[in-house]
Amino acid sequence: MTEPIEARDPRTGDVDYRVTPPTDDELDRVEQSIRTSQEGWREEGLEHRLDVLQRWKDEIEANRERLTDRVAADTGRRGISATEVDALVSMIDRVCEQAPAVLTPDPLGEASISSIRLDPELVPYPLVGVVSPWNFPLLLSAIDTVPALAAGCGVIVKPSEVTPRFVEPLRETIAAVPELDAVLEYVPGAGQTGAAVVDRADAVAFTGSVETGKKIARQAAGSVKPTFLELGGNDPAIVLAGADVDAATSAILWASTVNTGQGCQSIERVYVHEGEYDRFVDQLLEKAADVGLAYPDEDSGRLGPFISREQADIVQRQLDDAAEKGATIRHGGKIETHGGGRWLRPTVLTDVDHSMAVATEETFGPVIPVASFETADDAVELANDTVYGLSGAVFGETEAAAIDVGRRIEAGAISINDASLTAVLQEGEKQAFKQSGLGQSRFGPKGIDRFLRRKMQMVKTDAVPDPWWYDVDESWLTE
Repeated sequence: MTEPIEARDPRTGDVDYRVTPPTDDELDRVEQSIRTSQEGWREEGLEHRLDVLQRWKDEIEANRERLTDRVAADTGRRGISATEVDALVSMIDRVCEQAPAVLTPDPLGEASISSIRLDPELVPYPLVGVVSPWNFPLLLSAIDTVPALAAGCGVIVKPSEVTPRFVEPLRETIAAVPELDAVLEYVPGAGQTGAAVVDRADAVAFTGSVETGKKIARQAAGSVKPTFLELGGNDPAIVLAGADVDAATSAILWASTVNTGQGCQSIERVYVHEGEYDRFVDQLLEKAADVGLAYPDEDSGRLGPFISREQADIVQRQLDDAAEKGATIRHGGKIETHGGGRWLRPTVLTDVDHSMAVATEETFGPVIPVASFETADDAVELANDTVYGLSGAVFGETEAAAIDVGRRIEAGAISINDASLTAVLQEGEKQAFKQSGLGQSRFGPKGIDRFLRRKMQMVKTDAVPDPWWYDVDESWLTE
């Protein structure tokens, strides 16, 4: 028997929920059951799988309010929780629309040897392990799961132990669709359970921190299994000379504070041309003052509590480090405790440089460090001075000027004259650069394609008994 894991309510700080991780024997049974069922899941064909996914979507829609309630209890914010449920429904539709084109092997021309026919086949990984984070617990547990299921894989999901409440009603929607229930399982637990899932899977999809992603990559490398890693970011925004400062401040404030800044795509550092700097900071401060805390209730403001109490401590350490090294905190800056939860108002810092953790490490809070630059080359150098390369934003006087700078930023997705567009747009294929991730895009058709392996049957089609290559001198093979 494993020990239960406690979860805290983000709004009150109270321990109000517990989950019990599976034993190794229980995980073994889950693995074997899914592997057995996956064979039929694949052989029944794509049309069957898409029909099953659509029936699951109907169950999710029928249970929308209950799912929203549980995600809200996990995260301390309701509006975004409802959006997560709606986004999952849209994701299923989008994957079902994209899958037929992806899952049809490309037609092949004639082989270079006329008596050989090439028969291509796409083979799904039998079992995919998904390890997902707490910041968007429902959506990010499904963002790799749904494409893998469409591809024909079975899936085990290990969601974050910080946000476990949504799993029970989601499991009920899965159980209502028996064919899906046979190939999809959510298992509770912490890091030890995640490691056990990685060991049992044929391919692994992980969303989370760089540090944990490296551990998973090393573990998976021991058995040479593929890993698809979507890791942290420290996304820059560049505001060029002549940019629309009003539009830039609004977009950057939203992108830095949505979900209380707890998003890998959040803008976490801002570089503003020296000619626009004072006006930018003044407008940002004015707008930040209007963003209140969603306390004592959701209607009181826009910013919810920190989902993870430990994350609040990390953010406070970064702010203290910045202040000690000369940064000026212009708004916010102190973790507040209300009702037992931990909160932070939009925090604007100036006099920031890259000696400070807040400018070089992932923050995951509603913090906006602002620095000035003289030339576009300076801005690009600052933006690229990082181990991260997830995404970024550029605001320019013209679209062409912004795109020109965006092409020079070493990151996978650049929002032009807006910010964090990957939070609302999932059609565009992109990859993470540097230490922000590994593998094909999780968006667009590639999000399905990465769960498939290419197999080729090379068929001899004539009756020639001794083809010419049987008599070729083979000594070169060993030289």
